[in-house]
Amino acid sequence: FCGGGMQLGLFLSGNSHVFCALSNKAEYDYFQYHPMEEVREPAGWLRWRRNTPITGRLIGLKTDAKKKAIWMDCGIHAREWIAPAFCQYFVRQILQTYKTDTKMEAMMTNMDFYITPVLNVDGYIFSWTNSSTRLWRKNRSPGPSGDCYGTDLNRNFDANWGTVGVSSDCNSNIYPGRGPISEPEAQAVTYFVGSRKEDFLCFLTIHSYGQLLLIPFGHPDFTASNYDELMKVGEGAAEAIWKVHGKKYRVGTSPAVLYANSGSSRDWARMQDIPLTFTFELRDNGTYGFELPQEEIQPTCEEAYSGALHIITYAHDKTFNGATATAAAAVWTTLCSKLHTFLVPSVFSSFMTDFVLKA
Repeated sequence: FCGGGMQLGLFLSGNSHVFCALSNKAEYDYFQYHPMEEVREPAGWLRWRRNTPITGRLIGLKTDAKKKAIWMDCGIHAREWIAPAFCQYFVRQILQTYKTDTKMEAMMTNMDFYITPVLNVDGYIFSWTNSSTRLWRKNRSPGPSGDCYGTDLNRNFDANWGTVGVSSDCNSNIYPGRGPISEPEAQAVTYFVGSRKEDFLCFLTIHSYGQLLLIPFGHPDFTASNYDELMKVGEGAAEAIWKVHGKKYRVGTSPAVLYANSGSSRDWARMQDIPLTFTFELRDNGTYGFELPQEEIQPTCEEAYSGALHIITYAHDKTFNGATATAAAAVWTTLCSKLHTFLVPSVFSSFMTDFVLKA
């Protein structure tokens, strides 16, 4: 049993997982960093026992019409703590905004939002161990020789895998793994998104740091077929970000504004014909780097929300011609959302399962 505050519990027989949706927790502080057990415990998130599943939230308003979808993930790199903070903030904002904003209501009626606050769960947990592990980047998979750990999950996707911006040394922060999608986290995203890729209009993956909006491709020999559109939308998002707190974000391909790389989730998503794929590199420009102070969380989230919303609104309006959804859409749960869990079990024969908690 989940104990006090349990709204609904679900036991998955065979995996011995118990998940609980909690509804009467103390007020959650979105402007401080939280360890993994706290990320899962505020109202509407999940508390877990055994294994370290990747948990995500599917948010939308109920309709009988065929819906499109938006993907957002945070925390693919363990040390980038501002990214999970942003994903949690984003969920809160859209759940609050749709009630009074007809545009957000229309978007939540026409599109589902798939949001994963911490994609690299094991790595994120490890980064909280002590000061010596704070800057851990990779996941925690054993290396090929058994004397090193971790694969860079953003080099592990099947997108020009292993060609540029990687190292064959397992001790390197940019070790791409034994092969494309060798890692369970990359497998989970590849399967889940790839199996419904025609539904997704937009794929946003949130990182830090550098104040950048990166478009495909990371390999300098390849150019996205809709490069001009991506640049235009990205520049619009950068302007929206600048208007909030005056922070400038640069827009471009990774080789143009950062460095060449291969095997990124952003590039993989574009190769699946998802039209709008972006990497956000949040604050700052290097003063604090990955150890962004907590007082920077709120302004960072506020500006990034504005930039993400610009891209999502563009994707929506291009598809739905700016049509306003009816106000009759029903809420799926007490928090207007469906909760999904993407499981990465210790045995990888079945690396993804999902379930829904309803009030």
